[in-house]
Amino acid sequence: MGRLEGFGLDLAAEPVRGRVTSARGHGRAALCSAGAAVKGGQMTVDEQRSAETPRAPSEENPIRVLIVDDHALFRRGLEMVLAQEVDIDVVGEAADGSEAVTMASEMAPDIVLMDVRMPRRGGIDATSAIKQAVPSAKIVMLTISDEEADLYDAIKAGAMGYLLKEISIDEVAADIRAVYNGQSLISPSMASKLLSEFASMIKNKDDRPQLPTPRLTDREMEVLRLVAKGMNNRDIAKQLFISENTVKNHIRNILEKLQLHSRMEAVVYAVREKLLEIT
Repeated sequence: MGRLEGFGLDLAAEPVRGRVTSARGHGRAALCSAGAAVKGGQMTVDEQRSAETPRAPSEENPIRVLIVDDHALFRRGLEMVLAQEVDIDVVGEAADGSEAVTMASEMAPDIVLMDVRMPRRGGIDATSAIKQAVPSAKIVMLTISDEEADLYDAIKAGAMGYLLKEISIDEVAADIRAVYNGQSLISPSMASKLLSEFASMIKNKDDRPQLPTPRLTDREMEVLRLVAKGMNNRDIAKQLFISENTVKNHIRNILEKLQLHSRMEAVVYAVREKLLEIT
């Protein structure tokens, strides 16, 4: 199975840096999401609920993707892979974080595939800026960096996924659809590192007075523990013998109670506040 780092394609024609492209050869107007009221750079609960139930992608209404990577060959190869998907449209490419912020503000993409280490402006800093400018955009780090610090900082910046470039080509489109539908994705090797980092945080945490934490129901705690194990909504539903919609409602309630904005943030918060024990 092919890997992202080895497309094996003859890609001599380098795309113009920062250009607007389309996987099917047609341009798309750069429109900001209508009615997205930003309050202090954060979405309200109603806006968050709307973001968790996106439109169903199709050939007529594809998932709009912005690719951000400083390697032109990689960008071009990824664009060619995604061009085969009728429900995904690559609307732009950026060679660094600065270009990414500008283009995301103009285009309001649904998904941003973001490298971590880039010249001028790195991916993590760009992620924070894009989440402020376009809260509806869902950002997935696609990188060779397996550093725990990069993973943790990416989550804090608002990324909904952290994938290593060693993933197979066939997985990329499926991962884009999963994040578009509200799931958070982490490469398995990075997930184990994240949990180890959480355990270390708890062990080394100073004993300082804590504010009362919002109370989660027993069922919400069950859901949160399974989210912490990296399970998606479908697997959680099967594990608990409930529907996927019920799982989504539980996660929505958890985020609302904890005043957080993504399921990964909820896991970080829960471990930090000792609501979860990671062994």
